[in-house]
Amino acid sequence: MEKRYFQKEIETMPVEEIKKLQSEKLVKQVKHVYENVPYYRDLMDKKGVKPEDINGIEDLHKLPFLTKADLREAYPHGLLAKPLKDCVRIHSTSGTTGKRVVAFYTQHDVDLWEDCCARAIVAAGGTDEDVCQVAYGYGLFTGGAGLHGGSHKVGCLTLPMSSGVTERQIQFMTDLNATILCCTPSYAAYIGETLKEMGYTPDRIPLKAGIFGAEPWTEEMRRGIEETLGIKAYDIYGLTETSGPGVSFECEEQTGMHINEDHFLAEIIDPETGEVLPEGSKGELVFTALDKEAFPLLRYRTRDICVLNRKPCSCGRTFIKMCKPMGRSDDMLIIRGVNVFPSQIETVLLNQGYQPNYQIIVDRANNNDTFEVNVEMNPDQFSDTVSGITAKEKALAEAMKVMLGINPKVKLVAPKSIVRSEGKSVRVIDKRKLHD
Repeated sequence: MEKRYFQKEIETMPVEEIKKLQSEKLVKQVKHVYENVPYYRDLMDKKGVKPEDINGIEDLHKLPFLTKADLREAYPHGLLAKPLKDCVRIHSTSGTTGKRVVAFYTQHDVDLWEDCCARAIVAAGGTDEDVCQVAYGYGLFTGGAGLHGGSHKVGCLTLPMSSGVTERQIQFMTDLNATILCCTPSYAAYIGETLKEMGYTPDRIPLKAGIFGAEPWTEEMRRGIEETLGIKAYDIYGLTETSGPGVSFECEEQTGMHINEDHFLAEIIDPETGEVLPEGSKGELVFTALDKEAFPLLRYRTRDICVLNRKPCSCGRTFIKMCKPMGRSDDMLIIRGVNVFPSQIETVLLNQGYQPNYQIIVDRANNNDTFEVNVEMNPDQFSDTVSGITAKEKALAEAMKVMLGINPKVKLVAPKSIVRSEGKSVRVIDKRKLHD
């Protein structure tokens, strides 16, 4: 089979040339950030680093890290490196205490991001003869917009479906001969189950490939989706902070995701010490955006734990590969594609007059995440009537939905009934089998 690339020259560039290009871009980017982002300039000054100390990627370790805490502190415009009038769009992700991460884009940033998503679509076999059904959420979430733009760049007929209304998704998929499906893996699995219930066999569905990301998923889940939809299922990775999906993507080999190294410089560090680890080590993934104009994060700690490797790939791409994230170095959960922090739940409980004694129980039923929060009542609430307790559960669930963006099932339980280990309750029980 003929190998296809969206930008062959870049995607198959010799490694030494990639590193040379990264060095050139890094030197320029550090200068751009130092001159235009006072917040990061202060961090560099505190560390005693000047732009002229950075002569290439070998000097990257000298630069300070950025974390989610910095993004919250600098919210909303503190990390902006371009005048607002030069920005054409924002996207946003939920923050840990209600303050969201807001990322800004110039038109140039949008173009480069769409190129990255186009590379992912071509790697999944997409051409200008395909019909690409984008069932990621649109709006502030980056999923819909990123794959939509990438699909346009490839020249696919794009169906901007957004998520939900599964019957309509299936109708359009079959009537308009959608060949590539882009959505979260759990939604792809749900579509597959629905099709099965409707009596559809995979050969009756025109799909050939799917590009699934925004939440963790296992190899078993991949195989299940591939079976029910009769497709090849590809992984895609990204963060709003670095642009969105398309930071890395899978090729037909399906042995990890190629990082778009001409735009993103990846490191693996020890999450405790911050020390850079050699290739092949397991640690925290750190990204530097090499040519983002509006929101150029340098050495951003993703908190995702993974491994990088540069073994030659049969697809011909020379970009380094990252494995699926193997967990987090913080307490963030990804539930139905949404970032959820226990601290957000705590904030809601304290605001509503409860003690922060709670337990989050996450599970997976029919390939969909279930999300339950058990909350201890205060002794005075415990004597409430059943209807009074139900009303309180409803009000709490509503407040959590406003904070988190997704619906939990809230259950009020008796005081001191949540088991404590060493005086502290176990906050999170994640029963999903996300790793093989």
